[in-house]
Amino acid sequence: MSKRNYVIARYEKDGYVFEILVDPDAALDMRLGKSIGIDKVLITDTIYKDARKGLRASEESLMRVFKTTDPRKVAEFIVKNGELPLTADQRKRLIEQKRKQIIDWISRNCIDTRTRTPVPPQRVETAMQQVDVAIDPFKPIEEQVNAIIKALQKILPLKVAVSVLEVRAPAEYAHKVRGTLSRMGRVVKERFEGDGSLVMQLEVPAGLQDTIIAKVNELTHGSGDVKLMSTS
Repeated sequence: MSKRNYVIARYEKDGYVFEILVDPDAALDMRLGKSIGIDKVLITDTIYKDARKGLRASEESLMRVFKTTDPRKVAEFIVKNGELPLTADQRKRLIEQKRKQIIDWISRNCIDTRTRTPVPPQRVETAMQQVDVAIDPFKPIEEQVNAIIKALQKILPLKVAVSVLEVRAPAEYAHKVRGTLSRMGRVVKERFEGDGSLVMQLEVPAGLQDTIIAKVNELTHGSGDVKLMSTS
């Protein structure tokens, strides 16, 4: 076996277990979406059912789960979708990156309930050091901030600031705008005018206002309009 450092990436489905030996840094790069060939990731192109015991997965099990016996295709799927253990240095670095992103998100989207003003990043960072919050390096920020904000509220008077925006889009872009924006916020109400144009009110975190404006401009080639109705 190669002397390169490796970790065992794992995928389990329908009672079958599949394991591969991968370079930890190259595998992480692929998992994070960087353009890298699977040959740089794999230590060996063998697909195991138990790597430590050297037991190979059967072709039948590969076909049943992956619909292919091509080890490179299977390995790429496992790296992108399976369990990928991190080295101590990788975990520390990724958690620190995610922590900074979360601090930035909270600072942009939350307000101090006493002063009705944004919460400075340094104040958020200091508070996070004082409360027990777990940060998942792979989970999207949006899936983590609610629990973190709840923990921070024990020592900080903050809440997510919410804005209601009125969006207008010409008929030819109406359905595309509606479909895209409905995934970015909560539709308060909407209507289609007689000419087919769309008017909708969208509730979003206040920090997303510029993002919504940019998206509407992009989707309508500058012919749409976004107006702030309220912020609370």
